Amino acid sequence: MKQKFPTLFLYFLTAVFVLNILQAATTELIFDEAYYWYYARDLAWGYFDHPPMVAFLISVGSTIFNGELGIRLLSCLLGVGTMIFLWLLIDNPKKREYVPHFFVLVLSMTLIHAYGFLILPDTPLLFFTALFLFVYKKFIIAPGLIISLILGIVMAALMYSKYHAFLVIFFVLLSNLKLLRNPYAWVAVLVSLLSYTPHFLWLYENDFVSIKYHLFERPNRPYEFFDFTVGYILNLLAIFGLTFPWIYKTLLRSKGKDLFNRALLFVSYGILLFFLLSSLQRRVQTQWIIVICIPMAVLAYQYMLENEGTRKWITRLGMANIAILLFLRIGLVYEPLFPVVYETHGNKTWVGKITKQIGNIPVVIQNSYRMAPMFAYYSGNPSFSLNDVWYRENQYSIDESEEVVRGQKVLYVSKYLKDGDISFRMPDNTLFYGIYKDPFQSYRKLRTKLNLTPNSKEDSIPSFLVRNPYNFAIPLAKLKFGLALMDSYKQVLEVVQVKAQPKGGGLDTIAPMAEQEFEFTLPDDISLENVAYLKVVISENGLPWGLNGEKLKLD
Repeated sequence: MKQKFPTLFLYFLTAVFVLNILQAATTELIFDEAYYWYYARDLAWGYFDHPPMVAFLISVGSTIFNGELGIRLLSCLLGVGTMIFLWLLIDNPKKREYVPHFFVLVLSMTLIHAYGFLILPDTPLLFFTALFLFVYKKFIIAPGLIISLILGIVMAALMYSKYHAFLVIFFVLLSNLKLLRNPYAWVAVLVSLLSYTPHFLWLYENDFVSIKYHLFERPNRPYEFFDFTVGYILNLLAIFGLTFPWIYKTLLRSKGKDLFNRALLFVSYGILLFFLLSSLQRRVQTQWIIVICIPMAVLAYQYMLENEGTRKWITRLGMANIAILLFLRIGLVYEPLFPVVYETHGNKTWVGKITKQIGNIPVVIQNSYRMAPMFAYYSGNPSFSLNDVWYRENQYSIDESEEVVRGQKVLYVSKYLKDGDISFRMPDNTLFYGIYKDPFQSYRKLRTKLNLTPNSKEDSIPSFLVRNPYNFAIPLAKLKFGLALMDSYKQVLEVVQVKAQPKGGGLDTIAPMAEQEFEFTLPDDISLENVAYLKVVISENGLPWGLNGEKLKLD
């Protein structure tokens, strides 16, 4: 052990692990963690937004410890695991002389620091990226059957973490196209695909809902240079904090002296360029680019070992980064120290205010896949996110959570209500009202499809299909139909209610597991100016218009 890991390294690693365990146990969940906890309550081979790795990790940890520590336990283990493999990726023997500098470098990287205790899809993404590069390095030195099998399994684990992992694998391949003629590389690909087959099957069974959403369904908005491209550049600075000039300097100065370093450079530059181009179309979120921290940490540390000036500056500025991050970590638990109200503040309080008034009644929250699981976690009550046409689909759109609240007395919560039976404020001071609905009846899984493509915007669309996926009939008297008018960025401009009749007439329900065609005409006063997409939406029992329809692009 001491041959690979100096005693000082193990001391630092243990200290980091203990700190992260304490942080994990004492910090309230952030909203995304609550959402992934909700995933883990029903383990599957896939979820609406992400592959299943994060849910699996939460499930495993929760069998060992209760509460926040159980949810985050595996993130603490993977966090130190990431550091171990980063250390092993460095061949320079001088690294044993500069152990503190290694930890300063890695822990000064904002999101690597944070994801050492937060459990998010990026946590396993970072770990398996480091592990993938470690195994790939072994593979290019001595390819063989055993190492190719391991490489294939690790690639699958990487893809099970987050879809962005494909970029890491792709740019490594691009850095060494001779892999295309290597039979052991093809063995690794085959093993990876076989290992990933359960998720492929899940995607097929769920109509490729994740792929459709990420590639085609996300709403967007017109390009804004400062928000999109300048915002992306600011994100590149934020992930490295005060050390950013020196980190990017090491990237520019690093050379692809061998296949492995060439892979590090291709992954770094490839991801930077990919998301720069993406920023010309949409806003790039900071965590989408976090994976560059792994290859750039290796490149930066290698450069630091040979350049005293760079080593001194990264160490000094890195320690300043760490001091700021440690201060903020205390603020995650002790709110007065944090500069703004953050997601770890006050969740138990607002959930407690509701449960004190309603007891164990289920709660339905309009348009919040974030609040719904947070409420369920801290209250133990069932919850459901009622998604409408102005929001987006999420895991609540495809799972069975609706069945838990349908027919029950619920508290319906929304920030759009003007009054209610109860009221409460979130930590950010947003006012919510709640009204009782007894019984609550929603049919959010009804699907609609316009079945004729117009030749021009002036044409009417005479009919649409409604598919009832439930095992019970849906009374038509409970439904209203609307036409959602959307711009070229898939943003809803307005919803126009339309009168629709079952084709052939004489029906008062939509039969279970059946499709029904409806005829309707466009209102005379409807304007299709600036409208690029249409879809039919449904309001059931007076609830807000749903996310029922497939979009129809106008010519």
